[in-house]
Amino acid sequence: MKFLKPTILALGLLASATGCNDSKFLDVAPIGALSDDQLNTPANIEKQVIAAYSQLGNDVYRAPYTSMWPYGNVRGGDAYKGGNGTADVDAFHFYETFSFNRVDVGNTDELWFLIYIGVSRCNDALRRLDAVDAAAMPTKAVRQGEMRFLRGHYYFLLKELFKRVPYIDQSVPTDKYGEVSNVALSNDELWTKIADDFRFAAANLPDTQPEIGRATKSAAQAYLAKTLLYQAYGQSETHAVTTIDQAKLQEVVTLANAVISSGKYSLHPDFATNFLTIGDNGVESVFAIQFSRNDGTPKGRVQRGNELAYPMNPDYGCCGFHQPSQNLVNSFRTDAQGLPLFTTFNNADLTTPQDFQTNTVDPRLDHTVAIPSHPYKYSPPFIFDTSWLRDQNTYGVYMSMKETVLPSDPSFQKTPPFMGSSKNWALIRYADVLLWKAEALIELGRQGEALPLINQIRQRAANSTARLKTTAGTNTSNYRIGQYQSGQWTQQYAREALRFERRLEFAMEGYRFFDLVRWGIAGPYLNTYFDKEKTKRQYLQTARFTVGRDEYLPIPLNQINFSKGLYKQNPGW
Repeated sequence: MKFLKPTILALGLLASATGCNDSKFLDVAPIGALSDDQLNTPANIEKQVIAAYSQLGNDVYRAPYTSMWPYGNVRGGDAYKGGNGTADVDAFHFYETFSFNRVDVGNTDELWFLIYIGVSRCNDALRRLDAVDAAAMPTKAVRQGEMRFLRGHYYFLLKELFKRVPYIDQSVPTDKYGEVSNVALSNDELWTKIADDFRFAAANLPDTQPEIGRATKSAAQAYLAKTLLYQAYGQSETHAVTTIDQAKLQEVVTLANAVISSGKYSLHPDFATNFLTIGDNGVESVFAIQFSRNDGTPKGRVQRGNELAYPMNPDYGCCGFHQPSQNLVNSFRTDAQGLPLFTTFNNADLTTPQDFQTNTVDPRLDHTVAIPSHPYKYSPPFIFDTSWLRDQNTYGVYMSMKETVLPSDPSFQKTPPFMGSSKNWALIRYADVLLWKAEALIELGRQGEALPLINQIRQRAANSTARLKTTAGTNTSNYRIGQYQSGQWTQQYAREALRFERRLEFAMEGYRFFDLVRWGIAGPYLNTYFDKEKTKRQYLQTARFTVGRDEYLPIPLNQINFSKGLYKQNPGW
């Protein structure tokens, strides 16, 4: 099987402007500028398509749009920023506490810029694909589908981060970009534009691709389902849910069924496989960002967006960010039937080694959270120790594990002072497809059909303890996880169960905050979270979520300035 190699390719050279006054020099035609005729060849268009793929995972620790950990986990109450105190990458501290209303933070501007590079590369490839004859390029329709898929992805990120963004496609001349406002489209219209890209992709992409890493029909169907699920929740200006579009929910179910019935995907028998290199491009991976090392480039193409998340252990060296919150750890507690403690999980903290034996917990806890005295990343001799923490007085004693690999893993690479791995990052797991379908069914009043989907996820978790062992071969924690029963399965109970299940299944994967916003509950949920956290974390004393403002990041001041005031700031900023 061939792999798509997302090498960054420079296909055009910009002529340099100089201060030379030599008129003869000024009359010389630019050397190195390529004409459209030269660029609009099938071979060069294929390279531009690869350039658009290369922006997937091309983030940096200051603006990690692959895992989205500062925006989805830290802002969602599942994680503390971590690192060396609140001033270390302080933009992430401001995201966490919602107590800072400046709009000129450079990290946010860089985040916007990097994602729009992806949009620009897709548009450039699409513009040239439109110009080439299908007879000369038999892959034309497929490549158009791939570029529409990627553009939909990049705009989805922008939409969930900033809400109001300028929508530019390949039909807009580059000299007209400055005339496109970020409020030209309504909220619903922008969602529809994103959905249209995925619809086109689903109609034009094949079931399978000859190269691993390229988008497929099922990936487009899944991403369209996700987009429609987000769009279905109609919201007021303060982001309270006012209506839920039943037709869109039904389409979510139909699309999820198409992915399920394709027969290409299933849950890994062991939850752990998703977070090990052996699971790359496996049966649960609907679409994943491909990474590599030893690929002929000086430093390889390893995950840079997650490089701050490794513990301060000598085998790693840096950097101690992205620490699971006490609230998240507590949420894995279960009752006598092995079910979540929806309203009482946070009444007591799991802190000492004995707590993880006297309380019962969902096994996914030890797949997700590095806990002192427990094996790190499924390696019984490699015991996580508090000495690996960077600032436990501020951020507590836990670290995140899903995005890390062992130092002995063949995907691991040190690039001092940082490190990374070439393990893939799954943008869409099959588990997500199952839970999107379950969520849509519950909101359609068909919660009975959602019950086996959620129980399927929970049964897999129950069967995923083989790697969670001490050196003596005993379970690391006291695991108990049960199935939901039909007798208690009202719509409201099912909704609560679904939302809790998403938290447990996708903890620390970058989704939590965006789920809360979609459901219209971010404000009350996070302010309740802060009320309790203030008793544990001194730095959260001023934390407060402002409803109607903090659901989205501010439009970066640099972008408003570049637009000469055409872009409008988000409410409250």
